[in-house]
Amino acid sequence: MRAKRIGVVGAGYVGLTTAACFAHLGHEVVCADVDQTKVAALNAGEVWLHEPGLRELVEQNGERLRFVVGNREALSDVDFAFVCVPTPTGTDGAADLTAVEAVIGEAPDGCRLVLKSTVPVGTAARYPGIVSNPEFLREGHAVEDFLRPQRIVVGARDERHAREVAALYAATNAPVVITDNTSAELVKYASNCFLALKLSYVNTLAELCERLDADIDGVTEGMRLDDRIGGSCLEPGPGWGGSCLPKDTLALLATAREAGVGFPTLEAAITTNRHQPHRVVDRIRAETGSLRGTRIGLLGLTFKAGTNDLRDSPALAVAALLAGEGALLTAYDPCVSADLDGITVVDSAAAAARDVDMLVVLTEWPEFAELDWPELAQHTAIPRILDTRNVLPRDKVTEAGFLLVTTGR
Repeated sequence: MRAKRIGVVGAGYVGLTTAACFAHLGHEVVCADVDQTKVAALNAGEVWLHEPGLRELVEQNGERLRFVVGNREALSDVDFAFVCVPTPTGTDGAADLTAVEAVIGEAPDGCRLVLKSTVPVGTAARYPGIVSNPEFLREGHAVEDFLRPQRIVVGARDERHAREVAALYAATNAPVVITDNTSAELVKYASNCFLALKLSYVNTLAELCERLDADIDGVTEGMRLDDRIGGSCLEPGPGWGGSCLPKDTLALLATAREAGVGFPTLEAAITTNRHQPHRVVDRIRAETGSLRGTRIGLLGLTFKAGTNDLRDSPALAVAALLAGEGALLTAYDPCVSADLDGITVVDSAAAAARDVDMLVVLTEWPEFAELDWPELAQHTAIPRILDTRNVLPRDKVTEAGFLLVTTGR
């Protein structure tokens, strides 16, 4: 297939990854954004997202990849224009389509629009000719997921249009699902919400293990061997967050309500997730007593390892509850440098441990498993730690003199 001219509207997480990866696949790409500072930085080769391989793709494909201010070039004189703008949660829980509708209204006649933004089910069906192509990019693995996807989903009224969009990904050799717009939109929500259900399930299971003196690791190891269940999303933690799962669960719930369909399973998953930060704080309080004036060091602030994204981070939810009860917080995260509300951010784990009454691991950064635990123990006022992610080496931590409290054990 010959290279196509592709416009990408939006240089955020999805848009920038889409633009850089399509350029890497050999297409000519122009990526547009309304933020002049962002566009200038990208044209200078500066990528602010912490995403393995993304900066290198932007640098290596400069001849095929341009960044511009304003959407006109990305919507004109291109074979396909991908809409990758934000769809934040509105006051009613449904996705806010203001940015998407603005791009659609700006597109000239004949522009072949492809919706990659996550939009409410039924959105594309309102606009003749639009193709739906939801993204399935995991933060921290976005480049890998784009170039080696598990599937490509494309929906359109005209199957020929869907197959033309699918052909853009031909070099990935991924399985292709061709369907209608509405079904393609629902695939994205159904997938993310199922992962949320699975994560909420395992977090409740971890709480049950704590009450029954069982070991969540042994339980999930046994579950993973059942190929009907699969091995992903079975790690307990302080709750799920980020830019997708919180927004998509609320959006699908709003869609179901509007359609007159009860969705108690999804409602329970959301309620369970909101409980998790409180459960973490309860465990900290059980160890320290009153939290007022208690010095706590936090290891990890981003919503998961491998990203600098703080959106809807369960770590920040825990921190807010601790600060609300008067705890004094210091924190270290490999991708966060500036102080946050109620949190003093420091530049090392040792600094986060200095004179604290307890350490709390909130993000599963691999480097935390390799810390110098005897050194950290010397820095603390009281050597005790809550590992909400179960990523620390139990023997090394306890041998260093720490009281180690884990999740689901």
